[in-house]
Amino acid sequence: MTLSIHSAIVGDYIKMLRSMQVWLDKAQAHADARKFDSAGYMSMKLAPDMLPLSRQVLIAGEIAKVGVERFAGLIAPKAQHEDASVQDLHQRVQGIIDHLAACTPAQIDGSAVTELVVPQRGKAPLVFDRQGFVHWSQANFFFHVTMTYALLRHAGVELGKADFLGLG
Repeated sequence: MTLSIHSAIVGDYIKMLRSMQVWLDKAQAHADARKFDSAGYMSMKLAPDMLPLSRQVLIAGEIAKVGVERFAGLIAPKAQHEDASVQDLHQRVQGIIDHLAACTPAQIDGSAVTELVVPQRGKAPLVFDRQGFVHWSQANFFFHVTMTYALLRHAGVELGKADFLGLG
């Protein structure tokens, strides 16, 4: 059995995004139990030159959407809210999950797209063949997902390896 592109980018992304929702729920519960505003998580960083938690979640979701958009030609609806709270991030992630879940294997695996172009701000666009795009998008997606997990752990949210793997 061969691994399809759909299962690699859609199946795996949905699984990790659902895990991320659990982490966000635990972050909200952590803030509620300690009686502080969970919006404080939004600007957290591990280093001065890194993007904050809110952007880590946003970028992970955008990368997941880009694969579906590039392969299947499906344009995701834009979020109708600002990410000002943990609940907003949870809502954003749910919208991405819903969008990805609507994409069928035939739309991805049967796509005639052979070259995928990813624009970059202030730089030349990245150009990939199908396999190259999958490698790039997976590495990029998992980087931002891992940063989200690490930031919440650093903030004291009770998360463990099972939570990261979606087993918790």
